[in-house]
Amino acid sequence: MLREPLLAAARSPRLRSVAEKSRLTRPVVNRFVAGSTEADALRVTAELAAAGLQVTLDFLGEDTTSAEQAEQTVQAYESVLKALAAAGSADRAEVSVKLSAIGQALPDGNRMALDGARRICEAADAVGTTVTIDMEDHTTTDATLDVVRQLRGDFPWVGAVLQAYLRRTEDDCREFATPGSRIRLCKGAYAEPESVAFGGEEVEDSYRRCLGVLFSGQGYPMVASHDPAMIAAARSQVVQHNRPAGSYEFQMLYGIRPDEQRALAAAGHRVRVYVPYGDEWYGYFMRRLAERPANLAFFLRSLTSKK
Repeated sequence: MLREPLLAAARSPRLRSVAEKSRLTRPVVNRFVAGSTEADALRVTAELAAAGLQVTLDFLGEDTTSAEQAEQTVQAYESVLKALAAAGSADRAEVSVKLSAIGQALPDGNRMALDGARRICEAADAVGTTVTIDMEDHTTTDATLDVVRQLRGDFPWVGAVLQAYLRRTEDDCREFATPGSRIRLCKGAYAEPESVAFGGEEVEDSYRRCLGVLFSGQGYPMVASHDPAMIAAARSQVVQHNRPAGSYEFQMLYGIRPDEQRALAAAGHRVRVYVPYGDEWYGYFMRRLAERPANLAFFLRSLTSKK
């Protein structure tokens, strides 16, 4: 019942301003966001790597409103990739990029986003790591997948994100899960109309079908879920298709189910943690609250705590 109001709040400039100015909010946000700076991102990456986990870094920001802002975001990714290499962490961390953060919504945005994503991929390739292109709401799906197609011409390791709640996704899995390709499968976190998206238990049914397509193919499935049922379904697919360790991975968000992340890694599975950093945390944070009621309960408890 709270999902739609929380997603609406994520789009509210007024509520964003209140949250960003509140001294009560930041300690809670710190559970889900590494911090504001590149140094924060590197610190958390090192901590997770020491625990046997992989990382994907997301420099927060979306719906960029100027070419200058898009350029700053591209430069931030180029910088953090060089810093990962300097810290000896490029073999443990990659980056995730939202195309709206690098200009997709601007005039001539598809070209701008492609050019920016190409520069980020070049920087990743230079230090020996990879890039995953994040997915946003359904109106951008075709344009985003077109960018992925073009990038894979030069960088076949570019990852794509597919969202199981969209009715089209099972077919997209078949198209994009080519030999060697990297596909992150998530449920989806945007408010979508029924005409294009499943609801309720249908989302889980779709997720299971998509897992079957990905694990039976020749690509590299990246199972992005905190749902125990979906994790169990993926582990069954590993056994059914005799998938060796290193031919797939689990992905979870920073700050959510950290004990399960470590347990999966200890059981021999590759686990990657999605680590956001930067000042533009509000929209990301609100979608995390909308995805899982336990996150909202944690937030409310923190507001009433005297500690």
